[in-house]
Amino acid sequence: EELAQWLGYPRALLFISGFAANQAVITALMKKNDRIVADRLSHASLLEAANLSPAQLRRFIHNDTQHLSRLLQSPCVGQQLVVTEGVYSMDGNSAPLAEIQHIARRHHAWLLVDDAHGIGVTGDEGRGTCWQRGVKPELLVVTFGKGFGVSGAAVLCSESVADYLLQFARHLVYSTSMPPAQAQALSASLAVIRSDEGRERREKLAALVQRFRAGVNASRFTLLNAHSAIQPLIVGDNSRALRLAEALRQQGCWATAIRPPTVPVGTARLRLTLTQAHEACDIDRLLEVLHGAGE
Repeated sequence: EELAQWLGYPRALLFISGFAANQAVITALMKKNDRIVADRLSHASLLEAANLSPAQLRRFIHNDTQHLSRLLQSPCVGQQLVVTEGVYSMDGNSAPLAEIQHIARRHHAWLLVDDAHGIGVTGDEGRGTCWQRGVKPELLVVTFGKGFGVSGAAVLCSESVADYLLQFARHLVYSTSMPPAQAQALSASLAVIRSDEGRERREKLAALVQRFRAGVNASRFTLLNAHSAIQPLIVGDNSRALRLAEALRQQGCWATAIRPPTVPVGTARLRLTLTQAHEACDIDRLLEVLHGAGE
């Protein structure tokens, strides 16, 4: 009830993980004659659920609303569901949610947004990417392992959809529910997020992201148009990504080298995640080590 009220939905269903939430919603709601139209870079849990469901899966080019519109125009006798994310986990960029919602509604399609990386750190009181963009999807999935610092997930939806999922979502019916202690930790985390302290943390994080982006040497790294806590540096070559990650680790900077098949071929990268627990000196040290890494 607290989550639903905060995000402006009639109901919120709690799940043990974001993976389970995405799987439950898609497999329970989508049937044989339906169609799922998902962003090509959607999280594995979303695409796997779509593949496992009896519905047809079509994928549109990342953030390409014209391609999305063309796919939705194709005849479909059942219900269509558009699937996207608020902030993408490997690119760190945001979806054009307002335009996507407009297109979905024009074609009488439902919209599902997974805002795992936006909730808690974006928008008024940390309400996430959808709230920030003035978008209210039929299905909003939020997870608690990032901005909330705990674990689990929730699906925000209408009364009728919630009642249906309680009966037919296997991940709810046949799995252990969220323990009371975890729910209590979630409630405490939400209180911090909504407080003045939470606002100050978000402002600090935004300043750190800006500081990092301003300091990156653009001649050596490709910096994507990402203003979230996820800051990927595209290096292209797999071996170069591994060398850089190891060089940073030896200097006390943890960075993960992301390579295919997690990302497309030729886009190997360092995935850097900033938090409000970092200080300006940490960002400066990261930039110093990054630009001094021998190759």
